[in-house]
Amino acid sequence: MSTTTVARPLTDRIKEVNWSNYVVYIGFAVVFLFFAVTQTQYFLNFTNLTNIVIQAAPISIMAIGLVFVLSTGEIDLSIGSTVALSALTAAVILQNTGQWWLGALAGLAVGAAVGLVNGIFITVVRLPSFLVTLATLGLIAGLARQLTDLQSVPVTDDTFVWIFGGGKLFGVPLIIFWTVAAALVGWHLLRQRRYGAHVLAVGNNTSAARVAGIKADRVKLMVFMGSAMTAALAGLLYAGRLQGARYTLGETDLMTVIAAVIVGGTSLFGGKGTVVGALIGALLMSMINNGLILSGLNVSQQMIVRGIIILIAVSFSLRSKKSV
Repeated sequence: MSTTTVARPLTDRIKEVNWSNYVVYIGFAVVFLFFAVTQTQYFLNFTNLTNIVIQAAPISIMAIGLVFVLSTGEIDLSIGSTVALSALTAAVILQNTGQWWLGALAGLAVGAAVGLVNGIFITVVRLPSFLVTLATLGLIAGLARQLTDLQSVPVTDDTFVWIFGGGKLFGVPLIIFWTVAAALVGWHLLRQRRYGAHVLAVGNNTSAARVAGIKADRVKLMVFMGSAMTAALAGLLYAGRLQGARYTLGETDLMTVIAAVIVGGTSLFGGKGTVVGALIGALLMSMINNGLILSGLNVSQQMIVRGIIILIAVSFSLRSKKSV
């Protein structure tokens, strides 16, 4: 057997690979190696690597929720302001009652309410999700500012802080366990349950999904509630880790979350989503921020880099859509 007959099928298989599906993994490896070489003294430090994972935790959790929204062909712009309102609500309830579980439930209830409102306007009133969540973004941000009159609220309950930010289990920060748990639940729902198949079907073709008996409006309502509740959980994690809540929490997270999800391989147009990719995308964004800080870049320069990443990711998403 000649070498050409063996090599040709291999090259054909390589050409057939859709490399856009692996961009996030290739990018993660390239960025890691780049900073490992250029910032050897600090970047590869175990404490620094742990900080990257911890910093990525709230973004990862919100990204998992957004995967489901984008997979249905919708968008949720209100997650950043939901973070702040949920964190502040939990902190206020905790301050007034002294019961950590009441504060946590109140924060999650805020997320559920926001998701329900978004979902109703999108599925019942039939407004575009972009406009609805853009409006609720401003509305919720205003409520967060009004709730405490722009004042920060300290979180001093040791149990709350331990569970949602400062605690460790077997030497591993609990915030990492929260991230892993959210990723496992998200992956199971999207890949192993009928619900995930319905989400992707609605994103592929809503009309065809309805003909097939899928209750598309209910699916969309559930994904918006899920997205808002992951944002609420992220707010609790911020409040626990920072031991306080403020109206500015999460206000810069939207672009980072969207970048993580799109870079991870979820399509902007629906019908395609990956929880694992979103998780790696969130770690990639956190690693880039960390590496840029170690390199001496300021916040504005970091924003420029994130913007470039989003442009590249959207380009791949558009190319993938056109090839279908």
